[in-house]
Amino acid sequence: MVACWYLGSSLDTLSTMKIALPDVNGQLSTYTLGGKAPDVEHPGDDACRVVLAAAHVVANPWSANEPSGPADIDWSATLSFRRHLAGLNLGIAEAMDTAQRGMGLDWLAALELIRQTKTELPDALIFNGCGTDHLDPSTARSLDDVIGAYLHQVNAVQALGGRVILMASRALVQVANSADDYHRAYERVLAECDQPVILHWLGDMFDPSLRGYWGSEDLYKATDNALSIIAANRNRIDGIKISLLDKEREISMRRLLPDGVKMYTGDDFNYPELIEGDQMGFSHALLGIFDPIATTAATAIVKLTAGDTAGYRELLNPTVPMAKHIFRSPTQHYKCGVVFLAWLNGFQDHFIMVNGAQSMRPLPYYVELFKLADGCGSLSNPELACQRMHQLLALHGVSQ
Repeated sequence: MVACWYLGSSLDTLSTMKIALPDVNGQLSTYTLGGKAPDVEHPGDDACRVVLAAAHVVANPWSANEPSGPADIDWSATLSFRRHLAGLNLGIAEAMDTAQRGMGLDWLAALELIRQTKTELPDALIFNGCGTDHLDPSTARSLDDVIGAYLHQVNAVQALGGRVILMASRALVQVANSADDYHRAYERVLAECDQPVILHWLGDMFDPSLRGYWGSEDLYKATDNALSIIAANRNRIDGIKISLLDKEREISMRRLLPDGVKMYTGDDFNYPELIEGDQMGFSHALLGIFDPIATTAATAIVKLTAGDTAGYRELLNPTVPMAKHIFRSPTQHYKCGVVFLAWLNGFQDHFIMVNGAQSMRPLPYYVELFKLADGCGSLSNPELACQRMHQLLALHGVSQ
């Protein structure tokens, strides 16, 4: 039996595609595909929101490196995907956690990624992740160690002409004794930034090592501390990206930001509502989910810019169940879902990830993701997606 088949009289006749998929016990049942990818529209330069898609990297499947060793990147496929994002007139958040930063992609590989993307797309809107990940948190002894690590990366990116996202630092969590330490660290680093930067608040559901960021495990106090840093350095800050999966906290913080400082939502559960906003404001976007739904996101922003909020919601709302599945707990493994969809949609020829990370999600996760992606029109080539799903099932010993 083949993995998928059509019902229909000809290629000119509306056909139904079916595939046999297993449940958690390995029992097969027929799934009928029914999703339709939206017609694509590209936002113009007058788009109502700044939209940055945090982009994944494509691993070299022929690498002899051990999974725990240095990342080996397929540069051709990785840059091709970035051309896809730029072709949609979306911005790119480069070398961030979606690119497995700190989970397989080390600083040297990240800097090369930043350099190659800048060379490939010199005119695109690109912000680049700068952190302290070349400094082992266990060896950091002082605030000056962390500041020096930040400045090392900031200076390297700025030497390439790149704009900066100041990523949350695991080492800073280790050495900081108070909120004042965060103030001192950020003030010194921001003073060396040649253009306004985006700050980065990644919740501990994405990285448990970041618990207590901004100097407190109390999120109300942490928010106040972050706002205090922003207020003191507002001319050097373009905005802040928060990924707490808590829309009410994002909205309340957004309303307290100084004029001219943007809120970039990193909430992969509530992004349609947060980007649309309310009478008191809205969020821009810096999202990992906008990697697999880039075409839908671009078209939705066109609708929102034109004032068609119903059309905007009609496009984005159906993607939320898929996003919630991709980012389900343990959330830090969401990259598996992102890369899986890139493979299904033909952006890469294999489903191998840096650090062998594809093994961090079980087969039922991918089966359900396949269904959800079809349901919201996120399979651009259903026939190819079925063929590749068949390959994954065969790898797991599922006979058709």
